[in-house]
Amino acid sequence: MKKVLILGAGLVAKPLVRYLLDQPNIEVEVASRTVSKAIKLIDNHPQGTAKELNLKDEEGLKEEILRSDLVISMVPYSFHPKVAQYCIEFKKHMVTTSYVSEVMKNLDAEAKKAGIIILNEVGLDPGIDHMEAMRIIHEVEGNGGEISSFTSFCGGLPAPEANTNPFGYKFSWSPIGVLLAGKNSARYLKDGNEIFIPPEDLFENFSIINIEGLGDFEAYPNRNSLPYIELYGIQSTQTMLRGTLRNIGWCSTIKKIVELGLLDEEEKDWIGLAYKDFLRKLMNEPVEEDLKKALSENLNIDEDSDIIKRLEWLGLLSDDPLPLEKGSALDIVAAKMLEKLQYEEGERDMIILQHEFIASFPGDKKEKITSTLIDFGIPQGDSSMARTVGLPAAISTRLILEEKITRSGVHIPVISEIYKPILQELKEMEISFKEHRQEI
Repeated sequence: MKKVLILGAGLVAKPLVRYLLDQPNIEVEVASRTVSKAIKLIDNHPQGTAKELNLKDEEGLKEEILRSDLVISMVPYSFHPKVAQYCIEFKKHMVTTSYVSEVMKNLDAEAKKAGIIILNEVGLDPGIDHMEAMRIIHEVEGNGGEISSFTSFCGGLPAPEANTNPFGYKFSWSPIGVLLAGKNSARYLKDGNEIFIPPEDLFENFSIINIEGLGDFEAYPNRNSLPYIELYGIQSTQTMLRGTLRNIGWCSTIKKIVELGLLDEEEKDWIGLAYKDFLRKLMNEPVEEDLKKALSENLNIDEDSDIIKRLEWLGLLSDDPLPLEKGSALDIVAAKMLEKLQYEEGERDMIILQHEFIASFPGDKKEKITSTLIDFGIPQGDSSMARTVGLPAAISTRLILEEKITRSGVHIPVISEIYKPILQELKEMEISFKEHRQEI
């Protein structure tokens, strides 16, 4: 029996844990600071154990890694390098769904020397997006073509029937992570020109794209797309853009939320304040001012605008007391949004991931290739977010333990040995892309 250690028991862990427990030759240990979450995930399965573990307990962490064959790190990315160092020391494979940091990249030679693979970015985005991109890129290249344009957008959203609030959004993962994306800059390539967008302009630079069968969505660039030209091996491309999908109205609203200072991370005292006082304090407005009028003037928008209505619906203009007396503005807003933007019992989430390529072939032939994944959560069951993040990590874990993935070093799933079997198994689970091609 092979032993897999899973660090973390968060929102996307359940399908991952259950897949591995269903394998006849794998034992699973879930280690979490909150052991009750780990116990719930194991659910008395004979091949599973739950363990309380604080990652700051270095000796405890080393002991658990030493007793495992492979470690899946589902904890915040800042802990991954420490886990990776121990995996290298004890010659244990490692899998994460997080982006590869520079620190992790620099462990490549050590991982190769230890004869282990550290496989990162094997979730949804990053993860499935890389795999499907590389499948098509390799197919185009195999037919003598080259990629001249690549755009990709991904969004985790409520299914249409569950889209029941003014924000058009509900949380299937960390609200702070979603909101902090509103403070990122972006860099991408468009028609051969490098474009840089500073954080304050991010949400002015969105486009509207149509997803067949679902309608229009806002699409905005996500961080730095340029490294993917080299990672995907498509130096021929004149456009490289990776971005995020949201329902209509999201970008203009988050832009104003940023302008108000609602995403500030500095810890402050808010003793005895209601939400309306909190808002006034952020705007430096006196108490006697009409709050809605002051807000509209501060943001330079109409009092009856959809943005003001969304902030009012959220409760930021209310007499309700703040949920904490000390903390950041971001903490307060994240707590309120998590309270109000929740999935109700039985509601489904939805994942949309769409790649669009322009491929050039000999003889002046050009082809537009669109590949779209639309996946829905299971009512009363797993969310689509949990399935599309957790299952690729689980499948890759099994393939590594069965020695069907034999690479060593630090990797992401852009090589066929890794992505082909994962995509095939996901397809068997009905997580698959619909492809459309047309000559242009």
